[in-house]
Amino acid sequence: MQQGDTISAIATPRGEGGIGIIRISGENAVKTAAELFVPERGGSLEDIGSYHAAYGKIMENGRMVDEALALIMRAPHSYTKEDVVELQCHGGSFVLRRVLELTFQHGARPAEPGEFTKRAFLNGRLDLTQAQAVMDLIEAKTDSSLRMAAGHLEGMVSSEIKGVRHDILEMIAHLEASIDFPEDDIDDVVIDEVRTRVSGICEKLERLVRTAHTGKILREGLETAIIGRPNVGKSSLLNALLHEERAIVTDIPGTTRDSIEEYANVGGVPLHIIDTAGIRATEDRVEQMGVERSKGYIEKASLVLVLFDASSALQDEDREIIELLKDKEALILLTKEDLKAELGRELFNELLPGKTVLSISTKSGFGLEALEKEIVSRVYGEEAIDQEGCFVASAREAHLLRKALEDSKAVLDTIENGMSADFVVIDLRTVWEKLGEITGETVGEDIIDEIFRRFCLGK
Repeated sequence: MQQGDTISAIATPRGEGGIGIIRISGENAVKTAAELFVPERGGSLEDIGSYHAAYGKIMENGRMVDEALALIMRAPHSYTKEDVVELQCHGGSFVLRRVLELTFQHGARPAEPGEFTKRAFLNGRLDLTQAQAVMDLIEAKTDSSLRMAAGHLEGMVSSEIKGVRHDILEMIAHLEASIDFPEDDIDDVVIDEVRTRVSGICEKLERLVRTAHTGKILREGLETAIIGRPNVGKSSLLNALLHEERAIVTDIPGTTRDSIEEYANVGGVPLHIIDTAGIRATEDRVEQMGVERSKGYIEKASLVLVLFDASSALQDEDREIIELLKDKEALILLTKEDLKAELGRELFNELLPGKTVLSISTKSGFGLEALEKEIVSRVYGEEAIDQEGCFVASAREAHLLRKALEDSKAVLDTIENGMSADFVVIDLRTVWEKLGEITGETVGEDIIDEIFRRFCLGK
């Protein structure tokens, strides 16, 4: 990728729509657009000021291709901090591709995935945490996911990281001064201050690390499997959580023969729900494959919702499922609460000790609110529900924070072992550099390329 190139891409989703946008960015963005866009009022697009829109026509060899609006944003006051032009055309797939080809003919080149945001990062408009939040904002599935992504885009996490890095630089400066001027005899005072401040940094980093579990779930969804023998209400529960009739519900055993996957918003938590085939012995080869998949999902899922029909006695299939659940994170749901009970919580407290047992009825809605609260409490733990913007979202950031925390504790060990200020400085610089990888200030180009490669075209 050449940073000085002018790039172009379709910035709106594939398919037909009322409006489709071609985004052009780079030193020659306005010139490129001016060669194919003719303003209705006459003159050239290059004469129009920043943050002004012009109505006109996209022309090719004297023939109109489309009517359009051209919006100009001149550097540095644009998303990329370069000259940017957005051509707002009609939203047909063919016309957008045709206009895009014209931008290539007039000097632009195809943008790589995420290249507009990458330029915003390289030009200093966003740090790496904020840049990653752009895709999280686009992909947010619940209000909580959206609040977390918006908080990251505002810099709530990166500001904390930058504050810690600033504190570390101050400590390094004080230590280096004590090394350069040993006659002032301030070494012990400075070391004591560093010990206190690094202890505070450890507390901050530990708090951020604790949010990583919740942040990952809000970003990616909680992998949740609905398990049970046939006709215990698995598909009915899926429909209740989705608030729509997604799965077929009948009294015929084996209706669900393969897994159904959907995202559900449960109290702001995005659940990646997998409704599985009922676990039972069967001669049907297709159903057998579905049953084997169901057993596999018990191992794969982060949370298992296990359904037992409370209106009938425990069956062999139920006992098989109980054996599979011994070491899994599972919620026991006793279904059909509206019917006469044959099974009670006491039995499951004995068979699966330590697991939460709830009674529900998808027919009446009983217990569904309690189920939602239980899931939300498991996801958030002790973290404040309204502080999503301060949660760590990506596995990369969480890994670097854990390393920075280890390195910070190593600073305290170096001090406790009575080592000289030179060694303390070395350890502090290690922490400073590790935290810089999170915001992108000390990260390698290969890591940057890998991050932006996951972005969509046009963003």
